[in-house]
Amino acid sequence: MKTAALFSGGKDSCYAVWKAVKQGKEIVSLVAFSPENPDSYMFHHPNVQWTKLQAEAMDLPLKIVSTKGEKEKELEDLEKALKQLPIQGVVVGALASQYQKSRVEAICKKLGLELFSPAWGIDPDEYWKELFHNNFRVIITKVACDGLGKEWLGREINKENFQELKQLSEKFGFHLAGEGGEFETFVLDGPLFKRKIEIQDSGIEWEGDSGIFLVKKAGLI
Repeated sequence: MKTAALFSGGKDSCYAVWKAVKQGKEIVSLVAFSPENPDSYMFHHPNVQWTKLQAEAMDLPLKIVSTKGEKEKELEDLEKALKQLPIQGVVVGALASQYQKSRVEAICKKLGLELFSPAWGIDPDEYWKELFHNNFRVIITKVACDGLGKEWLGREINKENFQELKQLSEKFGFHLAGEGGEFETFVLDGPLFKRKIEIQDSGIEWEGDSGIFLVKKAGLI
């Protein structure tokens, strides 16, 4: 089946693409959205321009679509982008966000497309274990919740510090996989990657109680 994957460069979309390929789906295009609004309800914002390196590493085509990121109106940009592709299905990385999943489902139904959401309803603890087991290298690129400070920005999550993340999740009540926007991620390497990403220059923007890890320069090695 020819499919498009909604792609942000984070762990969830990278995981979904990997699962889709494992199940024999042909990824015609990764589709990334670059929202003007940093608080877009639908689309991941930090470092989306570096999805081009991930696409190159996985040897998959990528389409980056600009959108204002206005609530509900951004769905029109999503529908328009999917209409232009020769596909029968759409891959998404949603875990627990009914807001996102329901809206993509509605668009797929309208366009006659099958929705593939391999991580939906997955236990967050087991999900992280599967990521580690399959050699996903995940860094945190945004924090926006109590319990996660500046020290987490740019930090790679591994088996050791995962326990610290889990304890903070339990203490402060944020979703262990960041599904509520508490944190966002970027994948440096994974099972589909033929080369891994090396960050060569970066910076941190911090305001109030939230911040972003910005990749300024990166390459494939």
